[in-house]
Amino acid sequence: MGRLLIRLGIGLIFAVFGLFSYFTNVTDNPITGEKQRIQLSPQQEIVIGKESSAEMAQQYGGLAVDNILQQYIDKVGNSVITSSTAKSAPYPFEFHLLRDRQTINAFALPGGQIFITQALLSRLNSEAQLAGVLGHEVGHVVARHGAEHLARQQLGTVLVNAIGIAASEDPSDGRQAAIIAQVVNQMVNLKYDRDDELESDRLGLRFMTEAGYSPQGLLELMEILNSANGSGGQPEFLSTHPNPDNRVEQLVALINENYPQGIPKSLIEGRQNFTQLVSPRL
Repeated sequence: MGRLLIRLGIGLIFAVFGLFSYFTNVTDNPITGEKQRIQLSPQQEIVIGKESSAEMAQQYGGLAVDNILQQYIDKVGNSVITSSTAKSAPYPFEFHLLRDRQTINAFALPGGQIFITQALLSRLNSEAQLAGVLGHEVGHVVARHGAEHLARQQLGTVLVNAIGIAASEDPSDGRQAAIIAQVVNQMVNLKYDRDDELESDRLGLRFMTEAGYSPQGLLELMEILNSANGSGGQPEFLSTHPNPDNRVEQLVALINENYPQGIPKSLIEGRQNFTQLVSPRL
């Protein structure tokens, strides 16, 4: 009984400390207007993103060597940043074209490192679609989803350790309890990740239209990704970016709400520029 009380006491201390740390670190996001539980500063996010950038690129064959395509992606990405409210975010955004011609994906690291594979770029056919991809990933950075995920992961690890300590004298029983707790933790994170996708869609739509691109590009992007998913390709984008059932419906509703008279002709799609510059090089 004495040992059990000691284990329960230690486990409780671990759990209370983790919960206290998580729930008391609250910060306001000036762009999204949300209160977030985050333990990293923007500068720490920047350092993490830059330190992880090379390793992430290597998983996709490294960076592409086509300077013209890279400059074009920089141009579109920087336009999405500098011409929208995303410019007030404290991150030095950098855009990277990855060499991988098989894996259809784009992703963002905390702090502003954004990547797109040549495989995904080759599926696009307009500048607005590219702006939709990059705007969506900028949304993840600005909304600080990576930092939120790290905070939840840290909390989950602390609680798993606490359960493992307190569960039983039998090591196998403790491990089993820890595994169950870890699965529960992952399921909770999956729910938040789906919410993150919807928020990044909203932010991406906002940023790209503020930069002068037609929101139709983001809808077309969703069609392209869904088509790739059913054609035997490798749409890793849909595995790393969970696809809620109401994703397209939300985008259509947002577009109709923002443009009840129809999408203005001043918002460009940029098909000709994209086709002339990108298509011959992929």
